[in-house]
Amino acid sequence: MRLDSSVKKFFKDIRELWIIYKNNRLGVAGLFIVLFFITIALLAPFISRYSPEQTDPSAYLEPPTLQHWFGTNEVGQDLFSLNVYGARISLLVGFSAALIAVFIGSLIGLVSGYYGGLLDEILMRITDFFLVVPPIILMIIIGSILGSSLMNVIIVIGILSWSPTARVVRSMVLSIKEWPYVEAIKALGGSDKRIIFRHILPNTTSVIYANMALSASNAIFSHAAMVFLGVGDVNDLSWGMILHYAFASGALSSGCWWYFVPPGIFIVLLIFGFVLIGFSLEELFNPKLRRI
Repeated sequence: MRLDSSVKKFFKDIRELWIIYKNNRLGVAGLFIVLFFITIALLAPFISRYSPEQTDPSAYLEPPTLQHWFGTNEVGQDLFSLNVYGARISLLVGFSAALIAVFIGSLIGLVSGYYGGLLDEILMRITDFFLVVPPIILMIIIGSILGSSLMNVIIVIGILSWSPTARVVRSMVLSIKEWPYVEAIKALGGSDKRIIFRHILPNTTSVIYANMALSASNAIFSHAAMVFLGVGDVNDLSWGMILHYAFASGALSSGCWWYFVPPGIFIVLLIFGFVLIGFSLEELFNPKLRRI
């Protein structure tokens, strides 16, 4: 019964959120972009005329035609099929790494903000380190050590992208823990665990949602960069892989724009979509950011 009421409350909150969110044009545009790429990723077998593994050596770097809408690569693979199927890995990395980053960042932010003191100082100095050092550099170094499997890449991106979420969540917790009703629960003997996860965490979900969207955009860019540089697995079909082989085959220097322009545009569009969602959620939950 308790679980059933929690589920009903969750969907009620989602409906109420959508009623407000749909009035934000930029947010709706970002959601449309992300849903578009999710759709083509799910329907890839139905909208691709060729298998991504199918090759035709006679169709060497052909420009776009009616048969090959995005042209072909150096081994005669249909680039439209590669780009459509490539959306799957890019989205998987984006969502998975974002979940890891937000989970770690939220946990550190909650603990640091609630307990304060020396623990807060230590955790925030660690957070500052990850904020200052360019994460892509650490990702390349650690990725080279751990290996280039997709799972390793997702984990590396996730554990190196949590610091912005930790900072924002901590700042909210510092304010929320001073609220009268939280102080009252403490006075009545409520456990720290109950206070943190039952009363403080639900009041930080607004920034967590926004940071999840922004973390997804960061993860997609980081993955593409790692694969392009050869740190990620270039055998996993992704937009970064297409760019990697476009550079390796000399497509950039020979002017074969159809090889590298579409995946580049798709990466930018998907990142842009997540950024619009993230900023729109921040504006939605922070009245000071709303347009008058």
